[in-house]
Amino acid sequence: MAEGGSERGEITGSLLASMDSTESRWVFQDEEDSMIDEDEEEEDLRRRPTTLDSEDDDEEDNAEQRLIRTGPRIDSFDVEALEVPGAQRHEYEDCNLGRKIILAFQTLGVVFGDVGTSPLYTFSVMFNKAPIDGNEDILGALSLVLYTLILIPLVKYVLVVLWANDDGEGGTFALYSLICRYAKVSLIPNQLPSDARISSFRLKVPSPELERSLKIKERLETSLTLKKLLLMLVLVGTSMVIANGVVTPAMSVVSAVGGLKVGVDAINEDEVVMISVAFLIILFSVQKYGTSKVGLAVGPALFIWFCSLAGIGIYNLVKYDSSVLRAFNPVHIYYFFKRNSTKAWFSLGGCLLCATGSEAMFADLCYFSVRSVQLTFVFLVLPCLMLGYLGQAAYLMNNHAGFEQTFFHSIPSAAFWPVLFIANIAALIASRAMTTATFSCIKQSMALGCFPRLKIIHTSRKFMGQIYIPVINWFLLVVCLVSICTISSINEIGNAYGIAELGVMMMTTILVTIVMLLIWQINIIIVLSFLTFFLGLELIFFSSVLWSVGDGSWIILVFAVIMFFIMCVWNYGSKLKYETEVKQKLSMDLMRELGCNLGTIRAPGIGLVYNELAKGIPAIFGHFLTTLPAIHSMVIFVCIKYVPVPVVPQSERFLFRRVCPKSYHIFRCIARYGYKDVRKENHQTFEQLLIESLEKFIRREAQERSLESDGEGDTDTEDESSSSRVLIAPNGSVYSLGVPLLAEYNKETSRPISEASTSEEVKPEPSTDPTVSDGEQSLERELSFIRKARESGVVYLLGHGDIRARKNSWFIKKLIINYFYAFLRKNCRRGIANLSVPHSHLMQVGMTYMV
Repeated sequence: MAEGGSERGEITGSLLASMDSTESRWVFQDEEDSMIDEDEEEEDLRRRPTTLDSEDDDEEDNAEQRLIRTGPRIDSFDVEALEVPGAQRHEYEDCNLGRKIILAFQTLGVVFGDVGTSPLYTFSVMFNKAPIDGNEDILGALSLVLYTLILIPLVKYVLVVLWANDDGEGGTFALYSLICRYAKVSLIPNQLPSDARISSFRLKVPSPELERSLKIKERLETSLTLKKLLLMLVLVGTSMVIANGVVTPAMSVVSAVGGLKVGVDAINEDEVVMISVAFLIILFSVQKYGTSKVGLAVGPALFIWFCSLAGIGIYNLVKYDSSVLRAFNPVHIYYFFKRNSTKAWFSLGGCLLCATGSEAMFADLCYFSVRSVQLTFVFLVLPCLMLGYLGQAAYLMNNHAGFEQTFFHSIPSAAFWPVLFIANIAALIASRAMTTATFSCIKQSMALGCFPRLKIIHTSRKFMGQIYIPVINWFLLVVCLVSICTISSINEIGNAYGIAELGVMMMTTILVTIVMLLIWQINIIIVLSFLTFFLGLELIFFSSVLWSVGDGSWIILVFAVIMFFIMCVWNYGSKLKYETEVKQKLSMDLMRELGCNLGTIRAPGIGLVYNELAKGIPAIFGHFLTTLPAIHSMVIFVCIKYVPVPVVPQSERFLFRRVCPKSYHIFRCIARYGYKDVRKENHQTFEQLLIESLEKFIRREAQERSLESDGEGDTDTEDESSSSRVLIAPNGSVYSLGVPLLAEYNKETSRPISEASTSEEVKPEPSTDPTVSDGEQSLERELSFIRKARESGVVYLLGHGDIRARKNSWFIKKLIINYFYAFLRKNCRRGIANLSVPHSHLMQVGMTYMV
């Protein structure tokens, strides 16, 4: 049974099984039906616009072509028979009622911890900037907080930004990936037309606004400046997310522990810092146990925290002054600025703290569904937060001097110690919210080539988005401890918090605007209104926090700049390396001549040549032949490639094609992964997937050929003109180029190569059954050859390519490439580490490119 639509079946019938006629298509094919290298792909696209799948039909310029009708495309295949452990997706919507309740607690524990602890410090920072002169100031500050909560977390994030997710994945890099899917804006040019045929691309159906969208797409794709600017925006946002992972634990834990000064008079600021340091060490130490375990444990605690906020707020409203409900009238914001002017503007940085954690809702979206986050925020989180702020304002109406620790002063004396305990637990939970968001964001950036590869541990077998990155975890802990010990004032930490949070918010606003124009294709007036209102609002907040950057919060800016620099250097070096490999890739003719000149022989077994090229023969393979002039009887060029989608379905994981005529036994395999995919397979599983998939590809290829109307058999020989070509080696020997260097069978010739060939050991006996067609015999011979080659062993040939700046390059380029990028590349995790290949199966060849 052949695949039909999105449904994919395994071929279990005869070799010439029938195919669904609705999947057939018309393509060009040359007379010899030989698959060669794809170097002329772009030229073919321009020359033959009617070809539906240009990747299947790359041919030499002088090849005679004919239009034939074929079945389904043969460059992809099914691997459903063997699932990779841990690679399956999990749909939250399929959960039962009990699972949904557990998921709701996990949502509280992971997503809303940050925004939930904002009542601990918001009013304290605000009134330190703008001291209370009367009750009107309290109403104005409260009104400012209420409408900030409504506009930023609710309207912007919950109602708009969450819908800009990339198939359930959130964060700045998810937005960038979504944009890359619709426009070729990635600076690493490894896109293939076949990528768009992956089912999880889920491109949007054109709308009446399509013309404007196409103009924007064309402008983005043709302007290198816009591509670089877009990437810079993404990297800035990502660096601010990582900075948030530092400042969030510092702010939350210090604020919560600071409540001890209200309950115990003997506690001073230095002791608060020491206790906070101990709490943070414990927090980052348990991070490795994962989101599911820790989230389920702390979810009920955070639920109690939100209930405490609401209960204390109602208590204070009843006891002190319920007239603070007038703050829902926004006119009090005007009066607040009129009375305080510059001080009110300074207090905006403290007001923004009530919305911290908004970005965490989006960045942590990979752990939960959009609907669960929206409902939890609207019906639980937002009402409890508003009641908490109303209660604190009611307390301040009668106690102007208690603004330093407003929350803890407003707690009823009988409930102080239990609430203090819950507050500290909630603060630890809040610290985890941005830490998990940081892990998710860094994983996305690694997949898209913007961050050095690091070890990633998947902490859940059910939810593949839940990860832990040890290096980043301990790095964040060190920087966090340094920040706490350096910035002693809660106001300075709050200012640093505002800088990091606003940096992410502004980048998200710009990227979501591009998504609205390019993908959602909604009315331009709505888009401009969104951009103008929210970006303008965030710039006003940003001007407030930036004015106080000299107080000590500059440390966070320096940290963000360092992370931005690391990502820029890695992306720049990776781009140069890839472009250089593309320029120096080998042609098939050059490889044949090179091999004959060296007397290359075929050794039994399969050689998996790992490289980063999606097209062409990597130059490092020619370097391998010159270093060791012997190659395996079967060669597969394996390219691990990340596609701008969260998940690539397992049945569409691999793309196979021949890079030579059949007798060469050389293939290219592109293993496609989404940035959310889990790569946990060991090398035995990967080999089994590869060989089974290769056999399916070959069977499908045989089926394609069987549909040819003229009934011609396989013709694997090369062009007659090539048979007369000879090559004279330095030692005077004459080599005929008519016999393929890497042929399967020995030819009756006196070439030194054929004397050393080992392919006689694996050549199957030809069938004498007259009922078996030549096509079936050829297929059986090739399948038998593959099985025997695998029995001889699989060797991983790794191309370790380094880059060095040319001597005449600029000094800055030499510094970046020869020192910074070289240092990052030397200390990052090698790509082969994901397969856990034994050293006995590895062979590595190094090569240095001058850029």
